[in-house]
Amino acid sequence: MKIEIWSDYVCPFCYIGKRRLESALEQFAPQNEVVIEYKSFELNPHASLYEGKNMHQMLSEKHGLSIEQAKKANAELGQQAAKMGLVYNFDQMKPTNTFDAHRLTQFAKSVGKDKELAEKLFYSYYTDAKLISDHETLADIAESVGMNRDESMAVLQDPSQYANEVRSDEAAAKQLGIKGAPFFVIDRKYAISGAQPTEVFINALNQASQ
Repeated sequence: MKIEIWSDYVCPFCYIGKRRLESALEQFAPQNEVVIEYKSFELNPHASLYEGKNMHQMLSEKHGLSIEQAKKANAELGQQAAKMGLVYNFDQMKPTNTFDAHRLTQFAKSVGKDKELAEKLFYSYYTDAKLISDHETLADIAESVGMNRDESMAVLQDPSQYANEVRSDEAAAKQLGIKGAPFFVIDRKYAISGAQPTEVFINALNQASQ
């Protein structure tokens, strides 16, 4: 069984959905037969680099909310994350462009480290509130999961490296009609849109395995 996951590192539901899938897989008997592949998906390909605004300010401006309303909405989202054992540091989070993070993930895939890197990028963004568009930060994260730091930095400093792979994933998403993240595709037969409850993932896994 192959599960393809289209997600973005600045998508709060993507990290929650990732954990719910993992929880489902723990309860799914033939889990050793499951292959997971991370696919690049940018919620906003035109997003600017970090401008010093936190998540409350970004949410307020995007949806016309007051800062108090934005904080309340983020607190509720943080509670959803906490139920999956995740810590969302909204006050310090640094919204930014994720194209280079996706390029680095594509490089990580070529050296068999994409799953480890994806997890560390999510953790670095949501919990440690690191700037995941900064090349030094990305290289440090890559090194922390066992990737070669110099090779990672060389990829990051050449904007053409692994750019086609990112765009190819995004083109595949369009062909499949994927308009948001997270989006999970099982054996190109079953699809799960969004951070659905763990039970939904379990049911889909059981159906796909029959």
